[in-house]
Amino acid sequence: MKITSAHVGTIPISSPMRNAYIDFSKMDCTIVALVSDVIVDGKPLVGYGFNSNGRYNATAIMEERMLPRLKEASPEALLDDQGELSPAKAWEIMMRNEKPGGHGERSVAVGVLDMALHDLAAKAAGVPLYRWISEHYGDGQPDEDVFVYAAGGYYAPGKTHQHLQDEMRRFLDAGYKVVKMKIGGADLAEDLRRIEAVLEVLGGDGSRLMVDVNGKFDLDTALEYGRAIDPYGLFWYEEVGDPLDYRLNATLSEHYRNPIATGENLFSLQDARNLIRYGGMRPDRDYIQVDPALAYGLTEYRRVLDMLNQYGWSSRRCIPHGGHQFSLHIAAALKLGGNESYPGEFQPTGGFTDDAVISSSRVSPGDLPGIGLEGKAEFYRILRSLHS
Repeated sequence: MKITSAHVGTIPISSPMRNAYIDFSKMDCTIVALVSDVIVDGKPLVGYGFNSNGRYNATAIMEERMLPRLKEASPEALLDDQGELSPAKAWEIMMRNEKPGGHGERSVAVGVLDMALHDLAAKAAGVPLYRWISEHYGDGQPDEDVFVYAAGGYYAPGKTHQHLQDEMRRFLDAGYKVVKMKIGGADLAEDLRRIEAVLEVLGGDGSRLMVDVNGKFDLDTALEYGRAIDPYGLFWYEEVGDPLDYRLNATLSEHYRNPIATGENLFSLQDARNLIRYGGMRPDRDYIQVDPALAYGLTEYRRVLDMLNQYGWSSRRCIPHGGHQFSLHIAAALKLGGNESYPGEFQPTGGFTDDAVISSSRVSPGDLPGIGLEGKAEFYRILRSLHS
């Protein structure tokens, strides 16, 4: 297989909503199409990639550094010993002459291309990506469906408690049993009223509700909120302080007995390892949310999983951020604990295939070859326009 051309674009995934830290009015992302010389049904196979929400596009880094390195490499340098496309070998080529550390937006650029390369490899094999991953990196027996929760509950102009409750009811009607909402964008008293409004919809069952701070709190506020929400018995208390403030997280874990989740803004093996070493994370109850699409792709994410295993963590304690089809395939293939979902948000990239059915908070990756983005009609139209 040879990659004959690469096509890159930047598209908006903006929204008027906000979390405790940022609004999404200017949010965008990078998309890429890698066209190969493999012809199926008269058309070349194409691998597609994009980055998750929460980070802006990394188009310039991709075009100026990562893609030129791939183009300069010989076709054979991208193949494994069986002559198949190797995303891992391509990853090493993309990262040549890059200093360690300072991961930032570089990890996004590599992650987008790593996604497209995995999409292309699975399409060449004629199988859904989760089966390809399971055969190449897993035990060959993937999960057939995956736990998913509905993320929402953002702050928005004019949004009342009734609106918040109606939003959560829509999630439940769509087949979700567990939901997530934002906190930290109001004062504690108001956030507690918002939490209790959602708990009404959930029949008072706090184990079906997650709350997400998006990294805003200092230690005193983290502990204050922790004391206030502890009686609810929530599913998790998410990204409470700055993602690199491991001491804050460790101190919180000493005082907050219920599960903590974090990691969506850690973009490398080294950062994830430091979280495990110094962040007080507890493998019997807490969750790791590293997002493969933002953190150098599946190639790096596999290293994160290996590291977690060495520290006694089960892959079931990993539920990636992102809410999209790529991480859904990874969750099924590598037996993660689940996957995020954004019903209706961050379009056209977010969510699963148009025919996906959520039942009791579980969903299947589907049978389309590769990631299956062809099953998201509006997004596929945009992706196809890159190279048609």
